[in-house]
Amino acid sequence: MKVLITGGCGYVGSKLVKSLIEKKIFTKVIDLMWFDNTLIPYKGNYLQIVKKDFRQINSNDLKNIDCVIHLANVANDPSAELNPNLSWEINTLGMHTLCEVCVKSKIKKFIYASSGSVYGVKKEKQVTEDLSLEPISVYNKTKMTAERILMSYSKELKYYIIRPATVCGFSDRMRLDLSVNILTFSALNNNLINVFGGKQLRPNIHINDMVRVYEHFLLKNLEPGVYNSGFENETILNIAKKIQKKVDCKIKLKNSNDPRSYRLNSNKLLKTRFVPQYGIDYAIEELKTLYNEKKLLNKKKYYNINWLKNKLV
Repeated sequence: MKVLITGGCGYVGSKLVKSLIEKKIFTKVIDLMWFDNTLIPYKGNYLQIVKKDFRQINSNDLKNIDCVIHLANVANDPSAELNPNLSWEINTLGMHTLCEVCVKSKIKKFIYASSGSVYGVKKEKQVTEDLSLEPISVYNKTKMTAERILMSYSKELKYYIIRPATVCGFSDRMRLDLSVNILTFSALNNNLINVFGGKQLRPNIHINDMVRVYEHFLLKNLEPGVYNSGFENETILNIAKKIQKKVDCKIKLKNSNDPRSYRLNSNKLLKTRFVPQYGIDYAIEELKTLYNEKKLLNKKKYYNINWLKNKLV
């Protein structure tokens, strides 16, 4: 089996690539490397890295490729707002371009990393895949539209649309702008967690399980379609309290104008015999250990919005 991953140098992508090559699955990475490349030490017979805009992928790039895992995008709400037009071009028009070349190259399987935030703010306690999509931000809207584009190729591509929860845990291409990660780092670094609002719900998934989800759909012959991927629906305040049990810190509540509150039901994924093995508590312990070992540092590129200001504006 041979796999092409767009965005393979990213937060989830870099960890997924390392897992695949450890399984001796040939993996080609197409990435512009906005956040550098942590995969260099892993070069070998099972890894090929190409610095390239995924919108420029051609039939030569896809020669002998069995599956495309599309992770590349302008990620999260603040980053997408920096340059909305470019975000639409990359996240949405880029999907159309990629689908066209995949169809011409007769790609057997296409796995797309969408977002659980495409549902918008829902009153239903069980946010399942059959609920309507009501995105409230530019980022959410680009992801929803990209899904629709991919769905229009259902006769030509066997596709899997994964709607992940907020990911947590350590990666060599670290992100400290995700809820569990940033709150844990603040507790470790400042002995303080500022909680804005606190009642907002966030579904969560550990990065190790996120990798396992993509491998699950890659390696098994499952029914194509849309799958939620998140297992712990917790308020921001409850996440902070979980951290406080493991890290000596104070919690300070502050007002917030952020209306985003998401939850996910992933029973459909669980019915495919996927079993999550990690979670929020594991992520907190993991980050705490790495921080104490001075392996978790505070770098500008770990915050998408700060790092991309010079690239997208």
